[in-house]
Amino acid sequence: MSDFIDIGSINDIPLRGARVVRTHHGDIAVFRTATGNVYALDEYLPGKAGPLSNGIQHDEKVTDPMYNWVFDLATGEAQGADEGKVGTYAIKCEDNRILISAAAVKPSVAAE
Repeated sequence: MSDFIDIGSINDIPLRGARVVRTHHGDIAVFRTATGNVYALDEYLPGKAGPLSNGIQHDEKVTDPMYNWVFDLATGEAQGADEGKVGTYAIKCEDNRILISAAAVKPSVAAE
């Protein structure tokens, strides 16, 4: 079994753009920066921020469209005076395909 799942073509996300992947665990925002780097973060910080995929990217950060909080795309950490952290997920590109950690999108099982 692969540790990563193909979620689409890199060309499906424009530079400085984002798309949302809906999972059993919640929505994940997938970002492509101006330099072509790809990141995956929780779409929301419960009660604090979101939807991050609608935010404005600058450098390797995104500004939340609702509260103007700034989050580092690599770590999920809020920047400056803001507090909090959104979850991040392992993601990579191979052969122009975006691959995300299988653990991020698969449903949880109580027992096997």
